[in-house]
Amino acid sequence: MDNVTFNMDTLLLEGLKVNPQSSVPAFILLLLIYIFIMVSNMSLAVLIFTESSLHQPMYLLFCNMSINDVFGATAVIPRLIIDIFIPITERYIHYYECVIQAFCAHFHGGTSHTVLMIMAFDRYVAICNPLRYATIMTNRMVVKLSVSAWGVAFVLIAVSVGLSVRLSRCRRIIFNPFCDNASLFKLSCENVIINHIYGLCSAMGLMAVSLCTVTLTYLQIAKVCLSSKNKALNSRALQTCASHLAVYIILLLSGGVIIALHRFPRLADERKLASILFHLVPPSMNAAIYGLQIKEIRQKVRIAFKMNKKTASEVK
Repeated sequence: MDNVTFNMDTLLLEGLKVNPQSSVPAFILLLLIYIFIMVSNMSLAVLIFTESSLHQPMYLLFCNMSINDVFGATAVIPRLIIDIFIPITERYIHYYECVIQAFCAHFHGGTSHTVLMIMAFDRYVAICNPLRYATIMTNRMVVKLSVSAWGVAFVLIAVSVGLSVRLSRCRRIIFNPFCDNASLFKLSCENVIINHIYGLCSAMGLMAVSLCTVTLTYLQIAKVCLSSKNKALNSRALQTCASHLAVYIILLLSGGVIIALHRFPRLADERKLASILFHLVPPSMNAAIYGLQIKEIRQKVRIAFKMNKKTASEVK
């Protein structure tokens, strides 16, 4: 009886499929990307929190994105790195550890969309209602928007994963680089139509709501900019909105490719690669895009870099 319990609770995780010759390059590449994600996002978040001049709603809301990127990358990449040098037949993971990883991976994706929606709202108020911006986007509103972004994603993903956990299991192999909700309910021999319907509806619904929200917001922003003759306003709007749109488009394309590839079983390997890239590409680019595009952050980074360089030269 103990052996049966052990076998059913201990799953075999496919992980990242690389040949022995590619193991070291893959390990180095993933490790470097993970370090870059951690350093860039945490540095940007610390910079925003410590610099009083950056204590503005736009930057504080972006901290949600940086924290979420660190969270999502940490949920997936370290396990991939560890498993590279472990034979595929020995990549074991406990069922509840798999559940936690699946929840974190989906929670990261859902929160990315909700955070970008509240950031779009911030840009809408700043550009379309500049005189009321200070009264609308108060610290209390920033907190409310942040809690709502994380809370909505949490509820959606908790229900999705909960529907999978309730199922009995008759299989032990996860045919995916890391655990996700689809892998969990595929372990069951029961009818999983509810899981398919809810998972697809929640994912597509969230993407549709975020797409509509961002599209309508930027249509209003474009309308205001086209009717305004204030070149300074238009320039600043273009600068901040371009960063937000670039981040959103990268996220939308990354998530859309995964959902599309799920419809084609013969493209399973491509889907697995896309699912890994979803936790690599957006988190590694978001901080860089905002850091390079937004003047205030760029100036603070340049000042910090010069100070560090001066300190190093004095030590020498």
